[in-house]
Amino acid sequence: MYFFLCTLSFTDISCFSTTVPKMLVNIQRQSKTISYSGCLTQVCFILCFAGIENFLLAAMAYDRYVAICHWHRYSIIMNLHLCVLLILLSLSIHIVDALLHSLMVLRLSFCTDLEIPHFFCELDQVIKLSCSATLINNILFYLVSGILSGVPLLGIIYSYIKIVSSVLRMSSAGGRHKAYSTCVSHISVVSLFYGRVLVCILVLQLLTLPQILQQPQ
Repeated sequence: MYFFLCTLSFTDISCFSTTVPKMLVNIQRQSKTISYSGCLTQVCFILCFAGIENFLLAAMAYDRYVAICHWHRYSIIMNLHLCVLLILLSLSIHIVDALLHSLMVLRLSFCTDLEIPHFFCELDQVIKLSCSATLINNILFYLVSGILSGVPLLGIIYSYIKIVSSVLRMSSAGGRHKAYSTCVSHISVVSLFYGRVLVCILVLQLLTLPQILQQPQ
């Protein structure tokens, strides 16, 4: 768990480091501009780090599942080799995903005077600004995002269903309390991560709503 927490902390710091420095520079210079290459770089790194974070939460849920449901074999199953392998697998998958989306954006053409209703370049918003056909990009975006986000989320849900069912079968109240207490930190992180995602989606929808209402009927 500590190995995954350290990796998660590093991923969080890296994710914010791709957007916050540029935002601070813009605030200091009273400017809201970003270059095309800089925008694509942000898109690539955000997709990579956000995807790794999502995968890490699923790996941590599996770690808690093994710790509670198979505690007698925990040190054998969750060895360092498996933990490193999970991190490398996640890193490889999301690097390929980020590069694929970035290359697909390069095939699009854009008009001048573009404005993104956000403080960083978010892939969905960048695609919407294109002057060319974006059907393939949209299909790829929603398909890959659904798979890479849905599979870890289902893994988290499944792990906690097994954990809860295992805890309910415990006869000792102390054992149940100890089992639940080992999951509190992970549940908190999961709630913050998915709660933050939902808030970002809601904010983006509210920011784009005035533009939709202003369009001629």
